[in-house]
Amino acid sequence: MTSLPIIQSAATAGRRPAMPPRHLADLDVSGREDALVALGEPRFRARQLSTHYFGRLVRDPDAMTDLPAATRAKIADDLLPRLLTPVREMATDDGATRKALWRLHDGSLVESVLMGYPDRVTVCISSQAGCGMACPFCATGQAGLTRNLSTAEIVDQAVYLAGVAASGAIAGSPSRLSHIVFMGMGEPLANYNRVLAAVRRLTSPAPEGLGLSQRHITISTVGLVPAMRKLADEDLQVTLALSLHAPDDDLRDELVPVNQRWKVAEVLDAAWHYADRTGRRVSVEYAMIKDVNDQPWRADLLGRLLAGRLAHVNLIPLNPTPGSKWDASAKPVEREFVRRLRAAGVSTTVRDTRGREIDGACGQLAASEVPT
Repeated sequence: MTSLPIIQSAATAGRRPAMPPRHLADLDVSGREDALVALGEPRFRARQLSTHYFGRLVRDPDAMTDLPAATRAKIADDLLPRLLTPVREMATDDGATRKALWRLHDGSLVESVLMGYPDRVTVCISSQAGCGMACPFCATGQAGLTRNLSTAEIVDQAVYLAGVAASGAIAGSPSRLSHIVFMGMGEPLANYNRVLAAVRRLTSPAPEGLGLSQRHITISTVGLVPAMRKLADEDLQVTLALSLHAPDDDLRDELVPVNQRWKVAEVLDAAWHYADRTGRRVSVEYAMIKDVNDQPWRADLLGRLLAGRLAHVNLIPLNPTPGSKWDASAKPVEREFVRRLRAAGVSTTVRDTRGREIDGACGQLAASEVPT
């Protein structure tokens, strides 16, 4: 059996990455209460903290003025350490798309993207610093994996950007964050336990969590089959997004190297298992790469594989990355691909390439400190 082609970043090669200090968002309700009691505080302080953080989107302990001044610093040090330090924020689409670059406690860099629409506000969050899956057309994959993010580092991205939305900064969009996609940096199912804990925090009602609908959470994967099958048994209603990118093993082995372990048939079988167990439609992600995976026969093969299944195809015009040898498919080719899939009875759309100008679109997140 071929081993997983995980790429480690040069920055962490040969050393064990350090996880961040414990944070309120790492803990469930009882864990928060126990932590406060251990500090000599009453249990109800846990609800106060949770209401500030999850209910009011307050991340600064100094703004939590109903906490006794004498104990505020102690509580902040133990349960509200700074996890994300802003490095740079960029905006495009008249301010409706915003990319945030964060420095973590160990110097690692991650990015997240907020996208405002007339009917919703979506945040694309990262689950790892870098990515080890080595997909050659993705800037994140080429950077290598630094480390997994903690539960709280994942959640804190959403809480911060939910606060941006609540401030009214995105004109023409609702003021409440409604959707989260785990499509930022990293392979979410390679950080399974922390991502699942983050989903619980994001979907539990305030003040336990952020109170989002499970149906408005999307978890993306390149096809880690055991984790996909495990996710199907979690009794969740999140959407599973499968980054397929090729319907045949010969090409997918190159574009998505994890295919060397789990072939297309195995990956799709796990996806159908998820759909059967949850009743949720699987989103099949397919980057359209000029003269690589956009041939009519591949559209026909994909159509045969998906016909009659609970699936929807998102075609993604390839977004440019520095040094890439590939480009997006021509629009007539893209339209023919769509036509053939729809002729096979497969629901298909072409994804909006929001954030391309600020390297915030799909496949472009690379966490560079130098503006591009």
